[in-house]
Amino acid sequence: MSDVIRVQPERTRHPVVAAVYTGRGLDDQILAVAPEILGSARVTSIIDDSIIFDINRNGCISPAVTRRILRYYRNAADAGATVILNTCSSVGEIVELGRSVVEIPIVRIDEPMAQAAATGFDRIGVVATLQSTLGPTKRLVAAKAEEASLPVHLVAEVATGAYEALARRDTATHDQLVTDAVAKLSREVDVVVLAQASMARMRDRLEEAARVPVLTSLRSGLEAVRAALASLGEFGG
Repeated sequence: MSDVIRVQPERTRHPVVAAVYTGRGLDDQILAVAPEILGSARVTSIIDDSIIFDINRNGCISPAVTRRILRYYRNAADAGATVILNTCSSVGEIVELGRSVVEIPIVRIDEPMAQAAATGFDRIGVVATLQSTLGPTKRLVAAKAEEASLPVHLVAEVATGAYEALARRDTATHDQLVTDAVAKLSREVDVVVLAQASMARMRDRLEEAARVPVLTSLRSGLEAVRAALASLGEFGG
């Protein structure tokens, strides 16, 4: 009787997406949607929920905050991430610098949303719950419009008090303040852009209040991650 050699099948390596957060709450939403869009890719989370407070306390992104974000990018790459997802619009402009310090792709979650707004609409409203998010989002939309040689008119609105309500877990107050801000702004624009991906769960409610399209970044950002994985030959569904 001859010996039988059993060969174990090679273990399939799933791509890893490292999502970098500067606050809490969005991670649960991304983890819930990721399997639908990213298939078997594994999503890991790097969360430093002190960063967004530091930015708004100082009124700017300090060199120390920039170093911390870049360190998280490096940590993600060192841990074996295939793609990094930058989830915070307030620090989105650090992504370009990050792309020069790590060799793996970094996806800016709000970039596809900004592209869709800039190339599809003339009068664009931007709603945020934090002042720190407005500037980077407006500049990103404007940059996308400039790339496409399209004129756009940008109007911004902060849902004052909404972020603080969310921080104390008063979701009802947060949602009402955001809804009011979107409804107000929608009277003078053709589309409303939600500057923070965390507001994506409210899209249906906000479109009803606005009666104009409302663009969010969560799903389109994850679709950009899928495209980045596919470009590396790492997306198999």
